[in-house]
Parts: sequence; C-alpha cells; structure tokens
Amino acid sequence: MATIIGISGSLRQQSFNSALLNAAVSLAPSGMHIQTRSITEVPLYNYDIEKAQGVPEPVEQLKRAIAAADGLLICTPEYNNSMPGVLKNVIDWLSRPPDDIQRVFGGLPVGIMGASPGRFGTLLSQNAWLPVMRTLGTRLWSGGRLMVTGASKVFDDEGAIVDEGTRERLQKFLDGFAAFIESNHR
Repeated sequence: MATIIGISGSLRQQSFNSALLNAAVSLAPSGMHIQTRSITEVPLYNYDIEKAQGVPEPVEQLKRAIAAADGLLICTPEYNNSMPGVLKNVIDWLSRPPDDIQRVFGGLPVGIMGASPGRFGTLLSQNAWLPVMRTLGTRLWSGGRLMVTGASKVFDDEGAIVDEGTRERLQKFLDGFAAFIESNHR
C-alpha cells in the first residue's frame, strides 16, 4: 500500500483546496492511502529561530511523515497569480537544514493539484511550484494536471464535490499519480 502525504496550502476553514484534498482521500485508488497533514502549526520561517531553537516540532513531524511516505500530494491555491506564501513557507521549513533535503524530498514522487474560484484554476500557482520541486530533487508527476476552475460551483457548503466532471477528472488524476508512484519507488 502506497502512503501519500497530502497537504492543503490554505488555512481557510472552508478552503476549496482542503475540500479537494478531502475528496482525493475518499477517491484514492486501491493500493493508495492519502494521509492529510495540517500546516496550521508551522511558524513563519526565521533563521534566527532555527539557529536558536532548531527546526520546530510541527515541522519535524511533517518531515518525518514525508520522508517515510511514497509520495506527496500538494493541493495549492493561487494567490496573486502565484503560489500561496503560507505553503511556500512550509516547504522552506521542510528544506531546513539543507542536509535534510535529500532525505525528505530526494526522488519523492510529487503531484500538484488545486482549486480556485477563477477561470484559470491554479495554473500559474502550479507553474510557480515547478522550479521549487525541481530544486528539491523531487520526481514531479507531469502526466496529468488538475486545475479546478469555478470552485464555488464545484463544492457544496460542506466541501463535497457536486460536479461529476470534476469528480471524474480527480479520479483520473489520482489513478495516474498512483501509477506514477508505482513505477517510481524511491
């Protein structure tokens, strides 16, 4: 069974990206288990904190989970045509100290998806993540992209997908990501 760590890059209670990640958990194909992890306890990166106190425990817990996982699924919002600062902050912490980058990210299969109320989904955010994932040495799955547009009409008030086309695209995305992981064990 492949274990995937799933992270939503939004802190909002009614986040479309958290809803999309939760839908992915319920639609995970046979042989794939997605464990969602919260980023709410990760402080803003500050080298002075790292130097004085080390890497905070919430970050260490997330690093251990990712290092032990078979893959990482990032659900990214798009803010001002790019990645959200809060999610970039988490990735920055996860890469500290630099000696841990290979252990945490090296060869890790990564899938990126996202939801937005706009017409372009999270196209620019997903594109902004490409050099970051490449720099960290991940194996970015590029066989499929999932950009949910018009998210306010795709999810109901409880965060469930009400659009069948989106559900089908998510299932296809997850099936492809599972096959990619299967063929790219690190």
